[in-house]
Amino acid sequence: MTILRTNKLGLIRNQKWLFQNLNIEIPGGSLVAILGPSGVGKSSLLSCLSGSEAPSEGKIEFEINKGETKNTQSIRPELGIIFQNLRLTEHVTVLENVLYGKIAYYGLKEAILGFPKSDQEEAYQILSDLGIAKLAYKWTSQTSGGEQQRTAIARTLFQSPKIILADEPVSNLDTYYAGRVMGLFRNLATLKKKIIFCALHDPQLISRFADYALSLNPEHPEGWNLRKVEPKT
Repeated sequence: MTILRTNKLGLIRNQKWLFQNLNIEIPGGSLVAILGPSGVGKSSLLSCLSGSEAPSEGKIEFEINKGETKNTQSIRPELGIIFQNLRLTEHVTVLENVLYGKIAYYGLKEAILGFPKSDQEEAYQILSDLGIAKLAYKWTSQTSGGEQQRTAIARTLFQSPKIILADEPVSNLDTYYAGRVMGLFRNLATLKKKIIFCALHDPQLISRFADYALSLNPEHPEGWNLRKVEPKT
């Protein structure tokens, strides 16, 4: 089972520490909500965990099997990232955007001539789970912001990563679809033992779906707090 660990992790931006001395250990099967006001460093922490931004101090490691560890670069093929700016290709269909999640595995020939039918069916099912299967053959540029956000989520789920890093993945969704997305994440953590980090703001979503809440402190970079979320009875 995958375990994510940070050791004395810190990041400085514009001569100001966003977080410092961050020491956490997150086992597989966990959904972690990252909390804090805008600008506190939630996105930056996700960038460090993904390897797209180097920390100013400390280290991150992933234990894949007992005694086998990887760093942020070697784990990249097993990471799924949901960006705030989505990074979709507008002038292709919603289904194609999802399939592009595995473009590194397909190669140029498949992208031009067509993706395998089994993968198309799998991608379509994920869109169905997210309530947008009816949009599968519509150009992405013709869909709404919330529909595009769910397309980006579907693309990441289609990759079947061991670890998902999601930057405000439900910010454009109404209460129903936000719950539906978080429910899918919850099931992936529970049933597939994945590690999922989500930058979130809604206390109800956190209490319903998260195992841990990691709070960053804008006044004290070492004042972060990781707490177990107790389920409501």
